[in-house]
Amino acid sequence: MRAFTTLTSKVVPLDRANVDTDAIIPKQFLKSIRRVGFGVFLFDEWRYLDRGEPEMDCTNRPLNKDFVLNQAQYKGAEILLTRENFGCGSSREHAPWALEDYGFRAIIAPSFADIFYNNCFKNGLLPIVLSADVVDSLFKQIADGYQLTIDLAAQTITTPDGLAIAFAIDANRKHRLLNGLDDIALTLQEADTIKAYETERAKRAPWLFV
Repeated sequence: MRAFTTLTSKVVPLDRANVDTDAIIPKQFLKSIRRVGFGVFLFDEWRYLDRGEPEMDCTNRPLNKDFVLNQAQYKGAEILLTRENFGCGSSREHAPWALEDYGFRAIIAPSFADIFYNNCFKNGLLPIVLSADVVDSLFKQIADGYQLTIDLAAQTITTPDGLAIAFAIDANRKHRLLNGLDDIALTLQEADTIKAYETERAKRAPWLFV
């Protein structure tokens, strides 16, 4: 998992509340568990004018030119700004996979669905909760090329005019993101201890290892 330290990026304004996981990555794409290749299908039903299918070549698919991800000024943006209850609906881990695979590193919203929020941290995405008033002010400021700087260690978001906005994050989740530690990597830090335990257990109960 990629570590998250600081990020300066353009911001994509997705001005919608209650965006559910089926909108983020529609159900037909859940057949794959490869964790990669979902970025081209992110927000598929809003982004394209036809129906997407797994393994589909998206190169020449008809685009919905009114959808924000298809607007040239937001190309390459790594921060998504959205409204309350983002990631609601089913608990599919494919949703953060698709967001991360597309290129997003952080999502700012007034609130997130609990399971989606937890899944973000497991996949290297930083979900930031700010008050609805602050989020609304960011939406009003966004213009072409508008950038924010996120400093995870300092827990701040800095606007182009120098305003620093503080955000809260659980200390353990912060540590894991700063060091790029997913559940597997966190477990592997204890590999020597686990190996020593298994060796000792094999001596005490060898019949379990036959």
